[in-house]
Amino acid sequence: MSQSDKYPAESGRRRFVKGVVGGAALAGVGAMGSATVNTLTTAGGVGGGSTTAMTIRQTGGPAPRGLPQIPLQVTDDGYIEGIWPETTTITQEGQEVEVAQEELGGKTYSGAWFQYCGVESQENIQPGFESDNLFRSASSPPYTWQSDTYSAGDRIHVDDFDDYDEWGNGIGSSGVGKPANVTWRSQDTDASLNVIVVRSPQIEEAAQNDEWLQASTDQGFLAYLNVCTHFCCIPGYKVLEESARYGAADGTYCVCHQSTYDPFTLEEALFVARPRPE
Repeated sequence: MSQSDKYPAESGRRRFVKGVVGGAALAGVGAMGSATVNTLTTAGGVGGGSTTAMTIRQTGGPAPRGLPQIPLQVTDDGYIEGIWPETTTITQEGQEVEVAQEELGGKTYSGAWFQYCGVESQENIQPGFESDNLFRSASSPPYTWQSDTYSAGDRIHVDDFDDYDEWGNGIGSSGVGKPANVTWRSQDTDASLNVIVVRSPQIEEAAQNDEWLQASTDQGFLAYLNVCTHFCCIPGYKVLEESARYGAADGTYCVCHQSTYDPFTLEEALFVARPRPE
């Protein structure tokens, strides 16, 4: 038997040896060439960096943090709109950079909260992008009540959530919160911002004694960007019976890798926001 045939092709041993050798080579890159690799794989841009965001709590699975909350308000005529922070100019690494940032409810609310998973490259996340900020019904929502009430692009109205303290769809408990799958700042754009807005008695009650919730929610309505922080999949709130297996029948569940989130518990999350392309 020749040396090359010592471990036949079908042998797991040979594949293992190849894997070890390959792993050693990659380790060498990590030890000697990390700066080069970073230079090749890190995109240039502005407005990124260390960011503290308010998120719905991550409760399980591989996701590194919760989903970023979108502060909102109910307009005088009953439509629900997300709040976009004011545009200002700051100095970052010696360069003047335009950012969306303002003080709200005792915290710094920033557009950088949403700069991950490629969202940072979308035009609707740029600080100066003009939009009416109203939440609009997404196409093909997973909730029967929503598809029966709205067409894609219709504005979401508070009156259609009157039964929020009793609504249910057979998944988890009824009366926890009534959701809608919506888009935000996405009129006439190439890519939409996928958002869940939910009206819940729990949020309404919690806001009574919480400065942040008083500023960022309204009449029990809460919203968050619906893009999983693990591999950028689209989770679901009260969509799949499977979510009960992971303790998320009344929460938000990402079917791709079983990350789970609690939309009724808000917490701060520190992460590095990706820079927006120049």
